[in-house]
Amino acid sequence: MDSVFMKPVQPHVFKALKDVDIPALVNCSSDEIRPIIPCLVRMALIAPLDVTRYCAEAKKDILTILSGIDLVNFIVSLLSIEFHALEVDLKKEQQMRQKNGSQSADSFLIQNVVNGIANDFEQSDSARRVRLVLSELLQMQAQLAEYNQIKNCNAESSFKASELFDNEVYLEEITDVICISLAELPNLLNICDIVEVLLYVNKGPVIISWVVANMPDTLLEVAESLVINAERGEEGGIRAKTLSTLCDACPFIAAAVRAKAVTSSRLPCLVINLTLTHHRDDLVSFVSGLLLGSDQTSRAWFATFLRNSHKRGKGDGHTALVKLRQELLNRLKEATAGVEASALLRLYCALRGIAGIKFQDDEVSGLLRLVTQKPPPTPAGVRFVSLSLCMILACPSLMAAADHEKKAIEWVQWLVKEEAYFESNSGVTASFGEMLLLIAIHFHSGQLAAVGELVCATLGMRVPVRPNGLARIKQAFTQEIFTEQVVTSHAVKVPVTGNLNSNITGYLPVHCIHQLLKSRAFSKHKVPIKNWIYRQICNCTAPLHPVMPALVEVYVNSILVINNKGTNEYFNKPIAEEEIRKVFRNSIFGVNFDTENKPFTPTPDGESSMEMNMEKPTLASQLLLIYYLLLYEDVRLANSATLLANGRKIKSYSSAFLSELPIKYLLHQAQKDQMSYGGLFSPLLRLLATHFPQLSLVDDWMDDQVFGDTCRHQVDVNISEVSIHEAFQCIEENPYKTGKILKAMLNKNPTDIWPFAEIFVRYFKSVLGDQVPRHIQDLYREVWLRLNTVLPRCLWIMTINALLDINNGNSRNVTITQENVLVDPLQVLRCDIRVFRCGPILKIILRILEASLAASRSQLCRHLLDKPMLEKSGQLTSDAEREELKNALVAAQESAALQILLEACLETEEDQSKPELMWALREVRSIICSFLHQIFISEPSLAKLVHFQGYPRELLQVTVQGIPSMHICLDFIPELLSQASLEKQIFAVDLVSHLSIQYALPKAMSIARLCVNTLSTLLSVLPSDLRLELFQPVLKSLVRICIAFPSLLEDITSLLLQLGRICESQVSLGHCWNDTNILGEGAYVQSDVQRDSKVLVAEVLCRDIKITMSEIIQKALLNDKLY
Repeated sequence: MDSVFMKPVQPHVFKALKDVDIPALVNCSSDEIRPIIPCLVRMALIAPLDVTRYCAEAKKDILTILSGIDLVNFIVSLLSIEFHALEVDLKKEQQMRQKNGSQSADSFLIQNVVNGIANDFEQSDSARRVRLVLSELLQMQAQLAEYNQIKNCNAESSFKASELFDNEVYLEEITDVICISLAELPNLLNICDIVEVLLYVNKGPVIISWVVANMPDTLLEVAESLVINAERGEEGGIRAKTLSTLCDACPFIAAAVRAKAVTSSRLPCLVINLTLTHHRDDLVSFVSGLLLGSDQTSRAWFATFLRNSHKRGKGDGHTALVKLRQELLNRLKEATAGVEASALLRLYCALRGIAGIKFQDDEVSGLLRLVTQKPPPTPAGVRFVSLSLCMILACPSLMAAADHEKKAIEWVQWLVKEEAYFESNSGVTASFGEMLLLIAIHFHSGQLAAVGELVCATLGMRVPVRPNGLARIKQAFTQEIFTEQVVTSHAVKVPVTGNLNSNITGYLPVHCIHQLLKSRAFSKHKVPIKNWIYRQICNCTAPLHPVMPALVEVYVNSILVINNKGTNEYFNKPIAEEEIRKVFRNSIFGVNFDTENKPFTPTPDGESSMEMNMEKPTLASQLLLIYYLLLYEDVRLANSATLLANGRKIKSYSSAFLSELPIKYLLHQAQKDQMSYGGLFSPLLRLLATHFPQLSLVDDWMDDQVFGDTCRHQVDVNISEVSIHEAFQCIEENPYKTGKILKAMLNKNPTDIWPFAEIFVRYFKSVLGDQVPRHIQDLYREVWLRLNTVLPRCLWIMTINALLDINNGNSRNVTITQENVLVDPLQVLRCDIRVFRCGPILKIILRILEASLAASRSQLCRHLLDKPMLEKSGQLTSDAEREELKNALVAAQESAALQILLEACLETEEDQSKPELMWALREVRSIICSFLHQIFISEPSLAKLVHFQGYPRELLQVTVQGIPSMHICLDFIPELLSQASLEKQIFAVDLVSHLSIQYALPKAMSIARLCVNTLSTLLSVLPSDLRLELFQPVLKSLVRICIAFPSLLEDITSLLLQLGRICESQVSLGHCWNDTNILGEGAYVQSDVQRDSKVLVAEVLCRDIKITMSEIIQKALLNDKLY
């Protein structure tokens, strides 16, 4: 029957109709054009919009094609029915089916079906046939909706077959009716819905292909609908068969259908069959993309399908998998080493590791034949060998047979022999030799998981590498191919990778050295590795290879960290200071190092010196050396107690040497290019903040961000030592010339002007002159800040020495060094007194002071770690005591510095005589208060210490108003009030009064009330002389408290009245009470009215109490603006 009814649509017929290629259709036979006759009849009968001659001729050709076909009359009769009435009845039928479902016996399209729908169809005219077919389709559509609803509820259901469609003799005419109906009633009938119904009828795929062939513009829409409406668990079935039939009729949509199925995770059998049928050329790449692609959903979907199909052993999925494996096996038998063979190996690894497919004997034989081939020495050959080696490790079944195992081991031994030849002739830096060495290293250290990671990384996929399967290959590697002694000896002789960076992929010598250092293999066999590490560091470029920071870390650990397994362990030697200097001497900072041509002699550690070309070391090399130094010191200090207990003498890099290095500048360069140095920047920053806090100040980092913007005008001035000298010689007479030089220096890179730093700093005192414009001072500070980004510690020492003022300016023979500042950071403040009336220069000094205090703290902590207490003898018996003494010394240094700065805020007679100095004093106070605020916020205990020490009370108004964090003093004022010293109690009351004005808070009010109560108590217990000494200074403070808190007026008034009565009583006694034998001359003070006479202190206090009461009444009681 298949040869008579419903022949499939031929591709050339479909293409001719789609392209309206009438000459091609003329050449087709009547059997070939049978499926598209409905479309051709409509084209011939319906008046076209195109009235050109070509269209008229084409229409004649179509009529010629149809002239000898009897079926045309039936199609014409279908087109002749009353479609308007049919459309009305069809709409009613659809509404009724939507409401009542498929069980309803009523129909608006047909009535009185007596002998069955098939007989009625045969005996009816064209109009009734159309109604019969449409009625049957609508009933099936309603039944399908009910079927899907029941199926979603997990209930048992079945789809009832159609009597009309079961008779194959009617199928062609039914299909013609469907085609005409879809064309004439497009608003009521949707082709995608009709296609879903036709999936469940006899010969559904062919019927659908005929329908789509008559409406070729709907092909992609129908195909996508079929894919999207498929069930998740539907692997193939009638839907996949239908799509395959459509792709057979129109092969060019196969790729689109396959892509849609993959993105929707539907119909995996269809995906495989379409690939095998229409896209055989990209089979390997496509299936590899499914299993190894970046889409996690598609990857899991396809791998699960392959795994389940392999386990079931039957069904559409198994059939498709068998076809796929057979095609891959055919290609495997013909494959030779190369790019295509590499792709095939990766696919087989994915099938085994990801999809869980077990290889058959013929597949094992084919794979072993392929992986043991000896490719030519080309980059593709190197890649193929690397994949082959990993496949042997990932698929132990390849070595299950004895002859297979022997063949694989012989091939690995051949690789070892030919590795050097491959590398020299292929031009590939990362050869498989390093991977062989690395695998051997992992096997020796028993790190089978690391072998698995290596295999997965090389294959580019996550496959399970089971330790049990690696037993035999491990034995071969460790006993027959690479012994541990051979591994270490061979590794140290491997040349370093030139210009090593992260763009060089694959496994490199650095991977091998890293793993050997990690497993302590070099220490075990006493193989020196320092020179290799040093050479590789010097041969690094950007972007930094990710293994290099880890290599430096394990190298440092191999020098310092003691392995508990043995006491007579061999330790690697650290890199010598001269070797590090050799790198930086040839950099842009070379002028800061000893440039004398000293003969380089390596340390006597058994390693020979190396001749290296380091004309211009890279930023990567310098950063790695900085990282090595900081990490070395960090690990050394952390393990210093253990090292000393074991009697080991460990090299310590001196502070003077570390201060020469441009640590901060290099770190900022790494920050600007974190894409290249991201893996090194974070650990470097951590180490810097820990060991060199003076180089990680927030202000410095913010300044460096600002200096990145070039906002100044370009100034074309030649900068030299002579021009700088001449500019500063006439700084007061011709400041324009100085400003021009300074602007020119600002427009240069900091490293370009660093050679002039010494002569620039030499003229620091010249900038302090009275006639120097403020603009010049600001420019000078900006240039200094730029220089501060290069070698800040050197700049600080030069600045301190330039401003040093000892013995009234006689400090020519005194030079401050880095060690002096670390021991006594207060040396920074031993500068020219004019600095404290010059805002820009004072900011520089405060920056240096902050850094010096941080450096001193760090140095003291370093000293404690460097000199651990091994024997508890002498005055100190515990580490806690040492820590406490260290903290006390730090607090003493920092509080002394703050006291000096506070003293600089005092107004002097010279300030009063010169108005410009008063403005400078205001600025200096603001700068110092801002600095104190930062200190108090970072260390609140320091604020407490400074206020317990006390400072001039006239500065309280300045500090309270200028330091926003002064409110923290409210926490410790009660403790300060409880001190026995009257001076401290007076200071506390005065401080509270100013804080009450500035912070009128409930807490401040309670503290103020405490002060009043304390004064009331002291009034009753103090002797007369101390009473007068206490209350005279606090009267002004009481006025301020009343202004801030009027609710305390009653208490303060009561206190003043009581004090006034006492003083009046003392005054009334006169000379009798104030006998000189009792109080002496302290009972009298100079009279304000008569200079030659004296009056009693109590009398003066009485007068002051009255004045105080008057002020309280005027400012607090009668003040109408309380808030």
